[in-house]
Amino acid sequence: MAGTLYIVPTPVGNLEDMTFRAVRVLKEADLILAEDTRTSSVLMSHYDIKGRLLSYHKFNEHQITGMIAERIAGGLNVALVSDAGTPGVSDPGFMLARSCAAAGIAVQTLPGPTACIPAIVSSGLPCDRFCFEGFLPQKKGRKSLLEELSSERRTMIFYESPYRLVKTLEQLSELFGPDRECSVAREISKIHETHHRGSLSSLAEFFRQNEPKGEIVIVVAGADGPVRGQHQNKYKEEKDRGEGEQQSRQ
Repeated sequence: MAGTLYIVPTPVGNLEDMTFRAVRVLKEADLILAEDTRTSSVLMSHYDIKGRLLSYHKFNEHQITGMIAERIAGGLNVALVSDAGTPGVSDPGFMLARSCAAAGIAVQTLPGPTACIPAIVSSGLPCDRFCFEGFLPQKKGRKSLLEELSSERRTMIFYESPYRLVKTLEQLSELFGPDRECSVAREISKIHETHHRGSLSSLAEFFRQNEPKGEIVIVVAGADGPVRGQHQNKYKEEKDRGEGEQQSRQ
């Protein structure tokens, strides 16, 4: 009987964000794949998880994904964790999940921590429709991608390094317009969590004067259009339709 691949989110900051189910799955797994075993060992020690750890990261996933999938097919229950957040979201995990799914192996992804959702919900920008872009290309294709996104009407989410934050805000300001609304979330779920909101140009200036540190999530408002600033009430349309049908029957 084949085993199961469990994709297990881990805290992006506060260790208390770990779920009961995630702890149980990690304790019961035959093997735990970790992006960095040293980082994950801290979490495992905190929750007294004694499972075997094996490195699984962007530098070896091409070489060992097939072998891991075969072992799961052979009956091994494997849990995958990244350094923080949900594996597969700007972290290793996609290749293994795809391989297991293609082979008919059960893939169970636990709900849990990720940085992008708290960032957009806290931003004050519309979050009923959004697109996640992750890390922008550092060189090739970067400008063309930003030019394409300049007309995107949904709220956009980007991950960024503190060392490139000012450059990215300046580029966004140039291509999206200096007055486009933005929120920069830093160190989500950690002691020094902050959220800075304003225009792209004002935030670029702020971080030029105040060197950013830690993990960064940039949330940018969509381009001007009907969806910008409007919260879509998913129940109102159903209510209006129901009232219209009732009146037509009278």
